[in-house]
Amino acid sequence: MNFLLVIKFLLFSLILAYIFSIFIRKIAIYFKILDIPDKKRKIHQEKIPLLGGVAIFLSFFIVLFLARDYILSGNLNPSHWIGFFIGGLILMIGGFLDDKYKLSPGKQIIFPALASLAVILGGVGIEKITNPLGGYLYLDTIKINLGHIGDTVFYFTVFSDLLIFLWLMGMIYTTKILDGLDGLVSGIIAIGAFIIFLFTISEQYYQGDIAIASIILFGACLGFLILNWHPAKIFLGEGGSVFLGFSLGVLAIISGGKIAIALLIMGIPILDVLWSIIRRLIAGKNPFKAGDRKHLHFRLLDLGLSQKKAVLIYYVIAGIFGLSALFLQSLGKILALGTLVLFMILILILFYYLDQKKKNV
Repeated sequence: MNFLLVIKFLLFSLILAYIFSIFIRKIAIYFKILDIPDKKRKIHQEKIPLLGGVAIFLSFFIVLFLARDYILSGNLNPSHWIGFFIGGLILMIGGFLDDKYKLSPGKQIIFPALASLAVILGGVGIEKITNPLGGYLYLDTIKINLGHIGDTVFYFTVFSDLLIFLWLMGMIYTTKILDGLDGLVSGIIAIGAFIIFLFTISEQYYQGDIAIASIILFGACLGFLILNWHPAKIFLGEGGSVFLGFSLGVLAIISGGKIAIALLIMGIPILDVLWSIIRRLIAGKNPFKAGDRKHLHFRLLDLGLSQKKAVLIYYVIAGIFGLSALFLQSLGKILALGTLVLFMILILILFYYLDQKKKNV
């Protein structure tokens, strides 16, 4: 790996994202595409411009295109990257429409679903995953022929395609729901991209093309984070929040099905989303329509932490568990995931105790 080249792409994406963020902020203000505080879940003090995700999207794919000789030097086909780009573009279009016109949840889900399908149709697949008990579990054993266009034959690979679809949808909705504090999503995805970079430059798992793509995403997130750190001058918006989860999800797959690494990085946010779904179902509410302030990041604020401190706690957890994946084998990663689950359960017990104590006062 040529590290001068890595630094060049990192700085280029960072500077480009910063410049784009400045211009897009002005555009969002001009067209009044703003996030208006409501003192409940939207806790900022004044109207904040949206559409910030456009800056990350543009800088990421522009630099990715400039690095195409390196990006196409690995085992991935151009169609894989094109599917990634089309999926991201779909999310940005859907995000713009939602930021401008406030789409219903039923309409919002169309764009993540189409984006996930674009990646699958681009040819991204998972041949096998590691079996913690030894060997591999093969996911490409059942294929359904969907026809062909010219010499290209299209298949529906049942287990692989379903796993990819569910994985990407899960990552998309995790960052969508997580996006509640300044710099939270952009910072965590930056950490995730950097950890995948470290993983793919290691001697055992070397993938130069994925390493370059990861460092470009890392730089784009950092460039945007300059203006997104508290107090934020621009927000990701719907498109940005879902695009970042989508991007980390795709990188985890194309880096050889390293879903366990992304799970360790995003473990607490994912568990928070799962608990929110369960909690709302128990309360008889639609889990995808009923927003509330019971997410972990809001509960940390209720404890008296500042936004910066709450966000830094997320960063530290994501960094520690993500970096642990670099030194753990399959069984070790499962144990680390189990530790995360236990940690989340203890947090839920703590907040339940505090809620009961408050009721009895």
